[in-house]
Amino acid sequence: MKKFLTVLLIVLLTLGTQGFSQKKFVIGLVCKTAGNPFFEAVNKGAQEAAKELGITVLYQSPAASSVQGQIDIINSMIAQKVSAICVSANDPDALVPVCRKAQLRGIPIVTFDSAVKPQGRKLFVNQADMEQIGRIQVQLLAKMINYEGEIAVLSAASTMANQNTWIEWMKEELKKPEYSKMKLVAIVYGDDIREKSYNEAMGLFKSYPNLKGIIAPTTVGIAAAARAIEDAGLSGKVQLTGLGLPSEMAEYVKRGTCKAFALWNPIDLGYATIYATYRLLTKEIKGNVGEKVNLGRLGERKIVDEGNGGRMIILGPPFVFDASNIDYWSKVY
Repeated sequence: MKKFLTVLLIVLLTLGTQGFSQKKFVIGLVCKTAGNPFFEAVNKGAQEAAKELGITVLYQSPAASSVQGQIDIINSMIAQKVSAICVSANDPDALVPVCRKAQLRGIPIVTFDSAVKPQGRKLFVNQADMEQIGRIQVQLLAKMINYEGEIAVLSAASTMANQNTWIEWMKEELKKPEYSKMKLVAIVYGDDIREKSYNEAMGLFKSYPNLKGIIAPTTVGIAAAARAIEDAGLSGKVQLTGLGLPSEMAEYVKRGTCKAFALWNPIDLGYATIYATYRLLTKEIKGNVGEKVNLGRLGERKIVDEGNGGRMIILGPPFVFDASNIDYWSKVY
């Protein structure tokens, strides 16, 4: 009888493990706005990971850069009883209640690109160190304008946590003695809408006729600003840098409108986010500081403390694109 019970226990444990490993997870991927090429690339990486892991990723975004739109999507995913939800937040505070609601229902929240406050998520997959991203954009522009002149920032939305953090680090970088002849004269917001970003850039040219450079830490904004510079006949007179997609910026780099810009690989960001979320769902990690996370083809990353009670994974430093490498990378993403 004892032997029978032992065998039965082994069989039940085996069946239980097989059932768990074969469970079809469904992960919701909620981005900031539909039609944004950055997030289309994120989704490409997410779907790559989903295929490798044998799971489903539901990709949804509001039509415009809307907090309420994201809340509605998350509520819908909660109702669908998805396994987990990954979010790039349009507002770090406003999404906390709905994210907490999901987590109380047993649906873990993982943020990427732009986080909600720590109390609203389990883990943040950060594309690169925030300080590095902010500082490198000032460094790139400073070289282009010989460390002298008026500059402006064309950001996305004023509520976006990642944009605001980068801008704060830009301001910190500008405090260094080598930038004493550079002056930040304006910060404007295009809300990650192409035409609004274009119009904001045009407005900067009118308001600041001595403007020497623009930093646009948004893929939509930098491409719109490049088009505005060319349409205004200011190529070579107003320099441009920021964060952009190589495929969208290649023509402007080749024409000299934008000499250099930075970014990380959004395909890898989407891929890493789904892998990290999957590791949480399968209980391979708990999301604790110090844990190593297997991110598939990207290898291992360690979970680190953000310093505010939050926990995150950092993929790596930003990468600079210029005329020497734009041809190659524009074919990648």
